[in-house]
Amino acid sequence: MEFHADIGPQYEGEVIRKENLYIEFGGPKVSHKFELATVKNSDEIENEKVEIIGPDINQMEPYNPETDKGGTYPIAILIDVAGAELDKDAEAIIERKIHMYLNFIQGWYHMNQRQDMWVRLSTDAYKKGFTSLKELGEIFNFLFTSEMPIIEKIQTTIITDPKKVQELLPEALKRYEARDERARQLKDEDVDQFYGCVLCQSFAPTHCSIIAPNRIANCGAINWFDGRAAAKIDPEGPIFAIDKGELINAAKGEYEGVNKVVAEKSLGTYDKVYLYSAFEHPHTSCGCFQAIVFYIPEVDAFGLVNREYKGETVIGTTFSRMAGETSGGKQIEGRLGTGLEQLRSAKFIQA
Repeated sequence: MEFHADIGPQYEGEVIRKENLYIEFGGPKVSHKFELATVKNSDEIENEKVEIIGPDINQMEPYNPETDKGGTYPIAILIDVAGAELDKDAEAIIERKIHMYLNFIQGWYHMNQRQDMWVRLSTDAYKKGFTSLKELGEIFNFLFTSEMPIIEKIQTTIITDPKKVQELLPEALKRYEARDERARQLKDEDVDQFYGCVLCQSFAPTHCSIIAPNRIANCGAINWFDGRAAAKIDPEGPIFAIDKGELINAAKGEYEGVNKVVAEKSLGTYDKVYLYSAFEHPHTSCGCFQAIVFYIPEVDAFGLVNREYKGETVIGTTFSRMAGETSGGKQIEGRLGTGLEQLRSAKFIQA
């Protein structure tokens, strides 16, 4: 198939700054946005159909760099799939691959997940002819079916109509919550395997997200059950099983098998990680985290700021500024990027 953009993993990590921004969807300026995958029966899907509900790219006012206004719109990306071997556990995995596949496209940028998603299209890509979301949907259909043979039928719907996005968002939130609730019943002690995710290494080369029953991925989109499904469905993909190995330190959450994988995936930059601590070998962060935990030495306590908060924190800085300092795959004592669901864990920063 021919498209108005080159496609491949070599474009992962491409960042679109304001000086080359044509339009953006979602992000911190937009209250309603989400991405949702649904496994359906085969007869419910019109294979390879792409539907756009709302204004298309060529009907939208672009970003104006002189006024720093315009060009920001709501969006919902719906991926419906069918296949004899597909089940509901695959839905979160397909959603997370939206991040990877969108970043495969030259001139496109995707960050975050679920109801926090953020998409940008560059001016260069628009000038080369990428002027319709229909083409984006066609690329999704092509990549999903090419790279995931388990998907036998697919259709993509992209919604930019603000009222429609707002109408459908509550159902998406309900679906996310149901997945997270299921995972809350399991504890780290109950399993022999954890999972690792390197989906964001294009932006954070030394980052490997450890997914355990008591620890959802930093992005908040992949829990232990999702990790298990991903490793089964796509064994050569970015999510893989980890034999957790010997428990070295129960309070801090240090596991022999996890240390081995962290050393390998960080290319030797780090040789250990404490899953239950914000001090001494804390977990690395990419840039997709939902919130930041930060130590406040003056009161010997932790603060928490989520991505949606626009003001200054108690230490006089904003989420966006702290995100730049926290991301990139670094271990920073007293600073953690985290998924909000992790706050429910009894082991959260317990040491």
